[in-house]
This record gives sequence, structure tokens and C-alpha cells, in this order.
Amino acid sequence: MTYCVGLLLKAGMVLLSDTRTNAGLDNIATYRKMFLFEEPGERVIAILTAGSLSVTQTTIARLQEAISGDPGAEATESIMTAPTMLRVAGIVGRTLAAVRAEVADKMAAMKQSATASMIVAGQRQGGGMRMFLIYPEGNFIEATEDTPFLQIGEHKYGKPILDRVVTPDTSLADARKAVLLSMDSTIRSNLSVGMPLDLVVIGADACRVGEQRRIEAGDPGFARMSEAWSQALREAFRGIEA
Repeated sequence: MTYCVGLLLKAGMVLLSDTRTNAGLDNIATYRKMFLFEEPGERVIAILTAGSLSVTQTTIARLQEAISGDPGAEATESIMTAPTMLRVAGIVGRTLAAVRAEVADKMAAMKQSATASMIVAGQRQGGGMRMFLIYPEGNFIEATEDTPFLQIGEHKYGKPILDRVVTPDTSLADARKAVLLSMDSTIRSNLSVGMPLDLVVIGADACRVGEQRRIEAGDPGFARMSEAWSQALREAFRGIEA
């Protein structure tokens, strides 16, 4: 399982993913689930993935082939030359749907299914910041001012704090704190989501990554934040009259 979250704010975008992948309690591995594509000052695109590794890795590989212009690559428009972020979402959606269908056909004989979803976020020079949730079938929805965040994977444990504190006017510092606490809640409630974490912050109109960080297990800053949040919740609970 996995958990990925993206916030789209007036001040910029904040993205966070875990890296745990498991196929049973005795088969746990770490795989990157956040992929960055950047031409600083011209465009920046982040793709977060959840679901079958065979589907997500093949999808990312095909997108990378299209960017590199590999003569042997399948005919796929490059996300780095697409004129709008809407076109980028369409390219990713079509590629994901095609890969999912191919993998599903191969797994049908074993009566198994393969599915995946993605968050695509970014900005190109002259355009606005946009964020999309891509479904396995290739269709997508977009983050809006009413719902300025998107989640994929094991999202239910980390959603309450986002619902309560995140608005389009949230600062990048508070947004960073919100996604980390959202992840902390998820890790505490679901063993299939785990460290390390990948965090990216992109300022509005910068068209470049402003902060990129991997947070390892035992990170002292994350541990302090987790304990402070737990203590604050316990104190708030005790202070509420039944």
C-alpha cells in the first residue's frame, strides 16, 4: 500500500509520498513513488504514484522515453513539450490507461488484477499551477479552491487534518506541517505505509523545485513533530467536556 498527498495553494504546491511497498508481511521493500521533471524557469512537473508497481513503473518509463526522444519509444507526446498542464494530465492519463490494460491482460489468466492511480502537479511558464488526480482508466479530476488537496493510496487516516486546516490561503510552512502530520497519522494507523518519505515544495510561479528532501526513519524533526501532535491531541481530548 502507499499514501501520497498533494496540496495546491496560492503560495505554491506541497507534495509528500511514502516509499513502502509490500506483498505480504515478510516481503517489504522501498520504492520511490514521486518523480520530478524539471526545466527550471520553464516548467516543473511532479508525478506521485500508487498501486501496482508493474503499472506505475512502466508508465513512468514510457513518459521518460518520450522525453528523451528515444527512436524506439512508443508514439507518446512528451510532457516536457506539452503546451499546458491540462495536456500533461491527458498524456499521463492515456499512458497509464494503456499500460494498465496491457498488464491486466497478462494477469487475467492468473485471475489477478493490476491497477494504479497518480497525482500530476506542476506549472509551466505563463500558465497557472494545476494539480490532477489520474484514475486507472485515464480520466482525471482537478484540485480546486473548494478542495485544494488530492490524495491517493491509503488516504482515509490522513484526510481529517487536511479537511480541518488546509485552505487555498494556507502558507507553505503550515502546508508542509499539515502533510507531514497527515502522513504521521497514516503511518500510525496502517503498517503498509512507512518511511522513508519524499517531500517536495514548489513556490508559485517559480517553475522549479524549491525544496526536495528525503525524510528517513528516525528523523529527529519528524519524531518531535509527531510527539508534539500526539501530546496536543491528548490535551485537547482531556479538555473537552462530555
